[in-house]
Amino acid sequence: MVTQPIRIMLADDHAHAREAMKDIIGADDAFEIVGEAENGLEAVRMAERYMPDLILMDIRMPDMDGLEATKAIKERFPYVKIVMVTVSGDITHLFEAIKRGAQGYLLKNLCPASWHEYLRAVAFDEAPMSREVAVRLLQEFTFKQTSVSEKSPLTLREKDILECVAKGSSNKEIAEELNISEHTVKNHLKNILHKLHLDNRVQLMRYAYEKGWLQA
Repeated sequence: MVTQPIRIMLADDHAHAREAMKDIIGADDAFEIVGEAENGLEAVRMAERYMPDLILMDIRMPDMDGLEATKAIKERFPYVKIVMVTVSGDITHLFEAIKRGAQGYLLKNLCPASWHEYLRAVAFDEAPMSREVAVRLLQEFTFKQTSVSEKSPLTLREKDILECVAKGSSNKEIAEELNISEHTVKNHLKNILHKLHLDNRVQLMRYAYEKGWLQA
């Protein structure tokens, strides 16, 4: 069966950075570059024009930075997946982007194979939340935990999945821990996100902490 390539848009104000990303992505037929933006405002306009599946977004750009562009795009097109691309492993700005709707991040010095693997996982909603992000979420709610928690609409199995996601576990790791298939894990996660009207794992964790379903 022939599958359609994953349509990717690039947003980076440096031409050489975009060329490097095109070289990496172009080495895999699973991906197709559909557009390039040089700043955040252009990224928002081009997201509407090209309707990509996924956007690789730089954080620091003129006219509108990657954080604001991510927020604007996700508000208008929540289905579009956004991955921040950065030279720095500093989690601070990356965490802010993820809170605004980004699905994750890639370091520019990672090998091409890592890029391909990660972007596939993001495109198919299989990318785990990184351990660093899981820790930051835990820290954020350590001093905000309320004594009253709302009743959870999740089933017992979905609660098990939620606990594993909170640890930053991948689908494979969750499947091994709960002795179920990865396909079952994926379906449970889709059901959880749909039930709660959420888009990704980070939103799920924030929501669960805010509702008191997870103890910080």
